[in-house]
Amino acid sequence: MSADPLSDALAVADARTVFSGGFTAGGDWAIQLRGRDRLKVNAVVRGGCLLVRETGGEPVRLAEGDVVVSDGGQPYVLCSRAGVEPTDSEDVVMDQVTRMGRLGQGEDVDVACVSGHIDLSRDRGDLLRRALPELVHVRADSAEAGVLRWLIGQLAAEMTTRRAGVEFVSAQLAQLMFVQVLRVCLTEADGLPPGWLRALADERLAPALRLMHGDPAHPWQLAELARAAAMSRTTFAVRFREAAGVPPLTYLLNWRMSLAARALRQDTAPVAALARSVGYTSESAFSNAFKRAVGVGPRRYREAARS
Repeated sequence: MSADPLSDALAVADARTVFSGGFTAGGDWAIQLRGRDRLKVNAVVRGGCLLVRETGGEPVRLAEGDVVVSDGGQPYVLCSRAGVEPTDSEDVVMDQVTRMGRLGQGEDVDVACVSGHIDLSRDRGDLLRRALPELVHVRADSAEAGVLRWLIGQLAAEMTTRRAGVEFVSAQLAQLMFVQVLRVCLTEADGLPPGWLRALADERLAPALRLMHGDPAHPWQLAELARAAAMSRTTFAVRFREAAGVPPLTYLLNWRMSLAARALRQDTAPVAALARSVGYTSESAFSNAFKRAVGVGPRRYREAARS
């Protein structure tokens, strides 16, 4: 593995950002979107609208160039104004060529949005979903939004022109959009829940995270990690737990189990070899640790993943 925790987490989670289409709208309109336990991405290509969460709270005003990522836990509504009866997204008729739907009345196009989701099913979504708040709103005028604006423009162009390779290019652009959203989150860490992303955003803790990610099989001790962060053991342990939500060595254990789970899904290496790759000299010790963390032993996990 590299010493880049953000890239590592995306790889281990097997995150796949899938572009699913979008819609144009005019007049009064509203659409209900359901995450279905997947991270949902919406980008405003043109115009603006409101985002209304079914859990309540103030509506979120979205402007042209804004991007939102929801954790998929609760449905929400995009609309021209609050109070318009929403159409379920499943009921919107999509153009088979452009994969764009139409909402509202008349010929005018006041708003255009593109949508996608992030498939986290391979690791049950825990690694990424726990690291993000319920809703991430990246504003078009934020300091980090320039790349996102370009990506949104390119995605919109791919939808319009439908050139050869459009499906592949759209998926790659959507993936890059999600990575850029995570980078924005790193600059606004105060809004993140405790987790690896918030810990990575802490410049004092990042060196210790890079050590654990760079060599997960090493028997890291609290003193070594604290030295890398230039802190006392006590100060480091307290600060790490506040940011990551777990103590440093528990984080290391969880990371090893995430690596092991991915290897079991993708590789055919014997469990004993896999155990050594994540720092266990005993296959039985590794199997017990994996079962405590995941709920089933490594062999049963591998069988279930492949079925």
